[in-house]
Amino acid sequence: MKASESVRQYFEQAADHLELPDQLRTLLLTPRREVRVQIPVEMDDGRIETLLGYRVQHDNARGPMKGGLRYHPDVDLDEVRALATLMTYKTAVVDIPYGGAKGGICVDPRKLSKKEMERVTRTFIDQIHDVIGPRVDIPAPDMGTNSEVMAWIRNQWEKYHGFHPAVVTGKPVEQYGAEGREEATGRGVGILAFKMLTRLSRKPNETRVVIQGFGNVGAHAAKFLHESDFKIVAVSDISGAYYNPGGLNIPKLLRHSLSNNGSLEGYDTAEKIDNDQLLELDAELLIPAAIGGVIHDGNVDRIKAKYIIEAANGPIYPSADKKLDERGVIVLPDILANAGGVTVSYFEWVQNLQYYKWGLNRVRQELDRALSSAFEDIWQQSQQRNVSLRTAAYIIAIDRVRRATELAGIG
Repeated sequence: MKASESVRQYFEQAADHLELPDQLRTLLLTPRREVRVQIPVEMDDGRIETLLGYRVQHDNARGPMKGGLRYHPDVDLDEVRALATLMTYKTAVVDIPYGGAKGGICVDPRKLSKKEMERVTRTFIDQIHDVIGPRVDIPAPDMGTNSEVMAWIRNQWEKYHGFHPAVVTGKPVEQYGAEGREEATGRGVGILAFKMLTRLSRKPNETRVVIQGFGNVGAHAAKFLHESDFKIVAVSDISGAYYNPGGLNIPKLLRHSLSNNGSLEGYDTAEKIDNDQLLELDAELLIPAAIGGVIHDGNVDRIKAKYIIEAANGPIYPSADKKLDERGVIVLPDILANAGGVTVSYFEWVQNLQYYKWGLNRVRQELDRALSSAFEDIWQQSQQRNVSLRTAAYIIAIDRVRRATELAGIG
């Protein structure tokens, strides 16, 4: 199933509850602009590679458009379009004044040198600089990109438009970035896990957790949950999955990953199992924090977790989501679960516009406040309408975008 079709199905379920007319559904699903550009880049060996880059700007009814930039070999227009739509409703769920956008380049960043990465990035910005900006569309890091890439974007954009660090978020702290931005998505997952399980009367020390993915999001989520007394029994990355039913030593895992270029390869204080097995382990809480589409019709019947938090974008196909809901599995959807990153990106943007720096404690306090408020709204909506947390989240988000659109007027 195409990524955009998954988002559409979730949108339609919520739109039915809101009784939205067809013409308004079309308006709220259709991107305002889709850009595809050619990126010719000279590689280190002198070859010329021609890559394809995308920027989809979905909606700006509630404010400037906002969304990450990913470098991945599977990036295509449909995926970017779906993620841009998701960003519109993600920012609405946490009630920050943004619309949604997303960008991507079809390339494997692991096969690029640092200089090649920089040339790809700067050439891409040469192509799209006139359609992004601090009050138009603000990029941020995503899969395959990081704070250094954001610094290159800022520098290249400013060559055309002059000094304005708010053009991009997720920058290094030395480049007007926000303290706490790197940990924000994973920390947000941890905050929301604690909130949800408290609502369900589950104690952290009696909750076994499985985390698929140990990149930036998964690692920071693991750190927060470990410090909150959850028992993390398995984690995984591209090298495989690592399992200890008695609980993994998360500080040791983090040190191993840090000393091994971000990889868990070679970690020997746990049983190594297949990545597919990890999803099906006997644990209370499952956190997919890697790629989309990992829970589907082929494995959903073997998923044992009673609670799932979608740290990744779109990790559950709609048909599998329906089966999980029928079984009583509670899923915290991606449009809230991984919104910590865009929330702290908003804090960074605000600081850049004001030329005033916040401390780490304030960032963390504001993040907790924003996510806690959004979670309570969604929980109450779910209870009142007797719908899943996902449908409740979409109902709230769509209604906020609809109201902003109607109040501004069409045209």
